[in-house]
Parts: sequence; structure tokens; C-alpha cells
Amino acid sequence: PVSYANAPSPNVSKGQIETVQPFKSNYIKDRFLTVWLPPGYTKQSQYDVLYMHDGRMLFDANSTWNKQEWRVDEVAGELIEQGKVRPFIVVGIPNAVENRHSEFFPQQPFESLSPAKQQALYQIKKFADQPLFASKVYSDNYSLFIVKEVIPYIEANYPVNKGAQHRYLGGSSMGGLISWYTLLNYPDQFAGAINMSTHWPGTFSAEDNIFPAFKQYITANLHKLSNQKVYFDYGDSTLDAMYPELQKQIDKIFIEQQYPKDQWQSLYFPGADHTENAWAKRLHIPLEFMFGQAKP
Repeated sequence: PVSYANAPSPNVSKGQIETVQPFKSNYIKDRFLTVWLPPGYTKQSQYDVLYMHDGRMLFDANSTWNKQEWRVDEVAGELIEQGKVRPFIVVGIPNAVENRHSEFFPQQPFESLSPAKQQALYQIKKFADQPLFASKVYSDNYSLFIVKEVIPYIEANYPVNKGAQHRYLGGSSMGGLISWYTLLNYPDQFAGAINMSTHWPGTFSAEDNIFPAFKQYITANLHKLSNQKVYFDYGDSTLDAMYPELQKQIDKIFIEQQYPKDQWQSLYFPGADHTENAWAKRLHIPLEFMFGQAKP
């Protein structure tokens, strides 16, 4: 198994990578951070920052478990070179491997379920010998780790614009869940969240019926956001086949609460499956939405 602290050395075709290792935490198990610096990077400039989950999957297919990648360096690098977005830094945070589900599953919705329901979820197996939740759900600590440890470190050590309006979150699948959840918990810390192929079922069986807890949470907390940008998307193939009907119900909350139309998007990509390759193909869309240059 990949160790938490064992950083790969990804090769990038645009920009450059710095690895911060070990990165110590008081909230979760120690990690490393992978910091992508954009083409043309200089210490004299000031950059916005995109904090991305599942950091091992972002840059180099040669160092990922499934030989796929988000192509963040290519996609972001190209947009920056073409002047379509303002330059930004990407901080890749690796997931907790066997604890990924426990770390990314929104904790307050989980704890709103009955004790019996929580116990049943803790019994689910991902593989014959591995539970889906390898420990108690602790995503509130993961969010704290980003807000209290990762952000202060990056803002102290890199030439970045400081303050909430320059920080963004991004992820897919379970990483999509933790992105909107962290944004809703810390609305005064971030300017936006990219949630691609958000894993609305929460587990891998619709029968577990966890989705209402997410819906309830978003309904109750969306009012905390004011001008943050929120991006959702989804396909309809492989795991994404579970998403279109659920995403429509989330969209309905945004519409009913009159979330400003130009501050959120929910895009459907017919035929798209649940893979890094699929996310790489459309990554330019949320990046332009978050970091696009205002047209003169």
C-alpha cells in the first residue's frame, strides 16, 4: 500500500512541482503536499491558490495507481499561457488511502443519521478484506487541517495573494463531496469550490439512501455563501450513472434559494464516465469559471 507520507515525484510538462515532505498535522495523519507552480512563475508575482484533493492523481499518470491523471499541469498551464485565466498555484493534497472515505465523507450529515444507520454504514465492505470506512468519519478534522495548517503554510512560504477571495477548493467524486462541504463549513475562508462528478450517493449502493442527509445539509447551510463560485458537473456512464437524478435535486436547492445565477454552474456531460481522463477533458471549464480573466 502507498504510505501516507510517501510522495511520488511527478513529472510535469508545464510549470514545475515542489514537494513539501513531511507535512506534519495536528488534525490528521501527516502527509506531503505537492505544489504546482505555473509557467512563468516568479517570486515577485502574487498568485491565487487552488487546493485540490486526491493529490496523487493530478499531474503524472506514471505515478498513479490506475495510470490516469487529471492533467492539471497541461490544462492549467495552457489556460495561463493563453491568458484565459489569471496565473494560480495548485496545492495537491494526497488522500488517506484506506481512510479516504472516512476523511472525505461530510461528517455532520453522517452524524445526523440514526446511530443504527451509522453502524450499518460502518459495516459496508469496499473489498472482501477492507471496510469502506476504515475509521470513524473525521472530515471535519480534514477541513480544519486545510484551513489551519495547509493554507497558513502556503501563504507563509509562497508568493500568493492572501485572504479568502484568493483561495479555491477542487476535487472529484468523494473529493467533490469534501469540497462543497468544506466551503459550506468555512464560507469566510474560500472564494469557490469545484465539485466534479460529485459522489452524491455517498456509498456505492443507492439503497443506502444517504443522499437526503446531504440535501438537508446543503438546504440548511447554503445561505452562508454570498458570492462564492460553486461548480458542479457529472456524466452518466459507469459510476456517474448514479448522479444525474441526484444532481438535479441539488440544482433545485440552488434555484429555490436564488443563488446568484452567474456564481454557480451545474453541467452535464452525456457519455462521460467516472475517470481522471474524463475530468481532464473538461477541467478547463471550471478553471476558467473560477480563474477567468474579466473581459475588458
